[in-house]
Amino acid sequence: MKNKVKPLVLLLWVFSTFQLSGGATPKALNVALEKVNNTTFAGDFKAAVVKENITPKVPKQLLGYGARLSEGVLDSIYHQILILDDGDSKFALVSTDICVISPATYDKVAELVEKRFGISSNNFWWSVTHTHSAPEVGAPGLPEAFMGERYTHPIDTNYTELVTTKLLAGIERGINELAPASLGVGWGHSAANINRRARDIDDKAFLGMNPDGAVDRKIGILKIVHQEDHRLMATVANYAIHGTVLGGENLLISADVQGVVSKYVEEKTGAPMLFINGAAGNIAPIYSVYPNARSGRMNQFRRLLGDKILSANNDILNYEDQVSFSTSEMVFYTPMKEALKWPEPLNEYIVDEGGTGKTIKVPVRFLNINDKIGIWASPLELFCEISNEVRERSPFPYTFYYGYTNGWLGYMLTEEEWQYKGYEPTVSPYVPSAGTKFGEAVLSYLESELKSKQ
Repeated sequence: MKNKVKPLVLLLWVFSTFQLSGGATPKALNVALEKVNNTTFAGDFKAAVVKENITPKVPKQLLGYGARLSEGVLDSIYHQILILDDGDSKFALVSTDICVISPATYDKVAELVEKRFGISSNNFWWSVTHTHSAPEVGAPGLPEAFMGERYTHPIDTNYTELVTTKLLAGIERGINELAPASLGVGWGHSAANINRRARDIDDKAFLGMNPDGAVDRKIGILKIVHQEDHRLMATVANYAIHGTVLGGENLLISADVQGVVSKYVEEKTGAPMLFINGAAGNIAPIYSVYPNARSGRMNQFRRLLGDKILSANNDILNYEDQVSFSTSEMVFYTPMKEALKWPEPLNEYIVDEGGTGKTIKVPVRFLNINDKIGIWASPLELFCEISNEVRERSPFPYTFYYGYTNGWLGYMLTEEEWQYKGYEPTVSPYVPSAGTKFGEAVLSYLESELKSKQ
C-alpha cells in the first residue's frame, strides 16, 4: 500500500516542526521539505495501452445489416485497451472494433474483470466502434426484438470466447505495464459526418443525407503521454459517426472508417489510438453504404478525420501529472414502448409493473477527472441533439459522451424526430418523451452529484 498523505497535511507538519523547534535550522527545514517532495500523494498517475488483434481466421456472421457470412478480411479488427491508475484505483477503457454487444454480454465480462483484477464494473467501460462489417459477439440481446430474422443461426460461442479471452489478457498486460504518465485534454473539429435522417417533401424520414439536420462535429481528445519526456503513449478520440462507409453488399471483415482513422493516427504518431464513438444515432459518414472501400472513398477519411485528430492532438501542450478520478452510475427509468417483446436475457434491465406496463432501466456511467473533465457513457444509440445540449449546459469545460458503451439498448431519439418516422423509431424501445427526460436527468447528475464530488 502506498503512503498517501495530502500535501496540506504535510505542509502543516513542516510548519509545526519549524515552530516547535524555536525556528528550525535551514537544514532541518530542507529535510522536512524533502519529506513532502518524496511522499506519494493520492493522484499519482500511471497509464498503459494494449492492442489485441481479434480478427477471426475463418468466415463469421457479420453484424450491422442483414444476416450475411464473411468471405475474407479487408483490414484487421482490434481491442484497444487503456488502463489508468490514479494511485487509489484502476480504470479500464476498452474500444473494440465490433458493431454492438448485449448488456448481458457486458455484464458477464464485467464479472470476470472484477473477479480477476478487482476492477469494479463502474471502472470497466467496454465501448464498441460500431463498425457494421465485424462479426457478432455474444447473444443478440435487444436487436432480436426488432430484427429476429437476422438471428436464425446459432450463437458463435467460439468467437465470443476468443474476444473475451483477448480482452482479459489485454487488461492483465496493461496492469503489468503501467508507467508514470501525464494527461492532456482538448477539442478538435471534423466535417467527416452528416445527419442521415433525410426527408423528402412528404416529411417522412429515410436513411440518406440531411445537410440541414443536426450534427456533432466536435472531437473530444484525451492525450496520454509518458511523464518523463511527454512522449505520446495513447490518444483517445471521441467522435460521432456510424461505421457504415461499407454497406450490406460488403462481405469483408473491416473496422470501417473508425479502423482506417485509428491506423492512420497510430502510423503518424507511433502510439495507439482508441476510437470512442459518440451520439451517432442520426449521424453517418459523408460517404456511406458503398459496396467496397474504394467506391466509398474510405481512405479519404484519413484526411477528413485523421488529420483533424492529429491537429487537435498537437495543439495540446499542457499536461497534468497529478490526476485523480472518480466513477459513478445513475440509472434512468423510462416507460417501454407498447407491445414490445423484451428479450428474456435482458430482464435485469426492466421493471415489470404488471398491468401498468414495463419500465426500462438505462444505466449511465460517469467519469470525473480532476476538476474539468466530465465523461458520461451509456448503452444507447443516442441522437446527437441530446448529447450536444448536455455538453453546452454542462458545468465541466470538457464534457464527452461515449456511446455504444457497456451494451446496446436501442435508439433514443429527440421527441421532435418521432413525427418524421423512419428507421430509427421502429427500432427504439422507448416512448417519444424519453429523450428529453434522459438529457435533463444526465444534466442534473452532472450539475449536482458529479460536481459535488470534486
